[in-house]
Amino acid sequence: MIASGIAIAQTAKAPAKTPAATARAAKAEPRSPDGKRYLAQPLVTKIFAADPSAHVFNGRIYVYPSHDVDAGIPDDDLGNQYAMHDYRVLSMDRPGGPVTIHPVGIDVKQIPWASKQTWAPDAAYKNGIYYLYMPARDKQGVFRIGVATSKSPTGPFKSEALPIRGSFSIDPAVFSDTTGESYMYFGGIWGGQLQRWATGKFDPNGGDTDLKQDDKPALAPKVARMSADMKQFAEAPRDVRIVDEAGKPILGGDHDRRFFEASWMFKRGGKYYFTYSTGDTHFIAYAVGDNPYGPFRYTGHIMTPVQGWTTHHSIIAFKNRWWLFYHDTQLSNKNHLRSAKMTELSFNADGTIQQIDPFKD
Repeated sequence: MIASGIAIAQTAKAPAKTPAATARAAKAEPRSPDGKRYLAQPLVTKIFAADPSAHVFNGRIYVYPSHDVDAGIPDDDLGNQYAMHDYRVLSMDRPGGPVTIHPVGIDVKQIPWASKQTWAPDAAYKNGIYYLYMPARDKQGVFRIGVATSKSPTGPFKSEALPIRGSFSIDPAVFSDTTGESYMYFGGIWGGQLQRWATGKFDPNGGDTDLKQDDKPALAPKVARMSADMKQFAEAPRDVRIVDEAGKPILGGDHDRRFFEASWMFKRGGKYYFTYSTGDTHFIAYAVGDNPYGPFRYTGHIMTPVQGWTTHHSIIAFKNRWWLFYHDTQLSNKNHLRSAKMTELSFNADGTIQQIDPFKD
């Protein structure tokens, strides 16, 4: 199944447009409810695909998104309206090229330990095996993270019988370093339940949002080194420390900079970039460190707010260019029905990231 991609590169030089033609083209572009033109168009239009985790395997781009569906559930702060139940992989041979929507890779009914809500996944490859990392609610309604494997990057995937020991919360992101070690970053507050693990054990009465301690360090995302078989943690999860320019922890009340969800890690120029969503302030932010564990110094916003409540991304290098994958609600104007997009990412000479506006005007 093929759907239209975004026009990024052309093989031939197009004739110059007159000012009138340029104005007509701009007028014809899709616009947001408040009249803005979108920076990019959805990768696919036949399904709703959110939380796009992109990877390059064997020279091809594979995107592992959530598969949004409309279950008729009203919006709430715990995310019950996000009722995803399966995963479908997208792939393309180049940015701007046709995008293939692959068949269902795995359904929640095929995950023995899970009950519902297969949220934002990630993937990894090692020794001929592709790994799909899946957050979902267990039979008791607690979010855990499981793993499924396949010989193909698009599945079908076979789930392990139990979730990863010691896993909790949501949004796994697995980063494989040049050293050969791999690390999982994970966690999310509010519906992601991270606040209910603040004591190290699950507290069902631990709150629906955060710790409500604005003058204390914000809840931290987690990181754990993976075992050699990529199916378990090789160590107990530890905090990912995000600090300010003075080396002090970002505080819970600093909603423009504190972690909310959507961890993603990449490495460039010997530096480790920990990137994430600020959630209720709707920024994609980043912090930079010298090793996979941090601490990571808050550096800035990668992207300003998109259309829709959530923002969730990934970043890859492909043929010496960098790309940001993200989502918005252009096609539905509903928070739980989102569409994956991509745009080029640019760096300054000092390694900082040039901020992206998801709208042209």
